[in-house]
Amino acid sequence: QAQLVESGGGLVQPGGSLRLSCAASGSIFSSATMGWHRQVRGKQREWVASVTSRGRTLYIDSVKGRFTISRDNANNTVYLQMNSLKPEDTAVYYCSLDHPTLSRSWGQGTQVTVSS
Repeated sequence: QAQLVESGGGLVQPGGSLRLSCAASGSIFSSATMGWHRQVRGKQREWVASVTSRGRTLYIDSVKGRFTISRDNANNTVYLQMNSLKPEDTAVYYCSLDHPTLSRSWGQGTQVTVSS
């Protein structure tokens, strides 16, 4: 599996912004599909957004127009820019890496709390 390390979480007021980063190890990043997921304690993990190796992006409906996923293949990093944050976006956010040669890899998660 690839090693993934997330950063950028924190406490933000409603309407604010955060940018999450996920750095990946190894040489397969550029050919992998990268994703962001989130989990609220006691609930199932929820897919949020993905970006394919070709740059195609997909989003869950609840974040469309507010979140943007992007990737930097030169630095093996995927980002999640989160704007207009709402209290219901509060969760632990995880990044994932999918590649045909590996089982899905997960990061350790980063907490995002949206509260006044």
